[in-house]
Amino acid sequence: MVNKVVSFVFFANYFVGLLAVALSFETAFQLNLPLNSPAYYLLLFSATVFYYTKAYSVPAGNVVSQNPRTLWYRMHYTFVQGSQWFFISVCIALGFWFLLKDFSKMLALPAHYWLAILTVPLAAMLYYGLLPKSIISFNLRRTGWFKAFVIGFVWAGCVNLFPVTMLRIEHGITIAEPTLMLWLFLKNWMFCTVNAIMFDMKDYEDDANIELKTFAVTFGLQRTIYYVLVPLLLIGLLAFLTFATYRNFSPVTVLLNMLPFVCLLIVAFSLNKPRKILYYLIVIDGLLLVKAMCGIAGIVFGQH
Repeated sequence: MVNKVVSFVFFANYFVGLLAVALSFETAFQLNLPLNSPAYYLLLFSATVFYYTKAYSVPAGNVVSQNPRTLWYRMHYTFVQGSQWFFISVCIALGFWFLLKDFSKMLALPAHYWLAILTVPLAAMLYYGLLPKSIISFNLRRTGWFKAFVIGFVWAGCVNLFPVTMLRIEHGITIAEPTLMLWLFLKNWMFCTVNAIMFDMKDYEDDANIELKTFAVTFGLQRTIYYVLVPLLLIGLLAFLTFATYRNFSPVTVLLNMLPFVCLLIVAFSLNKPRKILYYLIVIDGLLLVKAMCGIAGIVFGQH
């Protein structure tokens, strides 16, 4: 029973939707901003679940794989399709509601907000090749090294840029120091990119067979850890320390925010031997939840 519940939560991508909301909460706390509306978080959750499920929701007869996640989707195809229709309906309904409610405010957005709004979804659609083939057949997921940076960029955009943009639209709130926002964005981009590279490591053999030059395929597992993951983590950590210095974070806040980087490094070294798919979905994705909780706790406890 427990295994069925765990598989349902993680294979159906509900946990990933929760991560998007949690990381958005972290952004609000670290930038000292109010939270977005419940409708926005519901839209973010629904869009995240729909997006991640889209890549796996294929007809049962078209699947030949021993991957536990792929097999789960084959066994629950009818449920997954119903879930997808539900979440896309929620996205469309809330999207129209925001459009009708705040259309004039959206038109008044400065150009750099529109750049963020359009660039991130475009990268997300190109990552899975979701645009019609008649328009463009490019698939960023097949670009080897570049793919991890793309998905890291999309995640950072969704949990950093989108919440700030929606606060501007709904409440007219702007960031007093946009440079600090960029440092926070860079920290999250590097953290999520490392997370994505670690996921690539589980597909090492399959990617090697189709000659997809990911970092793991190009360098091997151990060298990927030392020569790719560690430097990227240091860049993300440096970005955070710069952000923390400007915000005058307390030592407690700094230490709590550094903890996820340490955990990520420890988990990275654990990937020298093969792990099951749920290890990646629970432990590696779980590091994003740890990051959000530490970021929020750092602000809360650092103020006392």
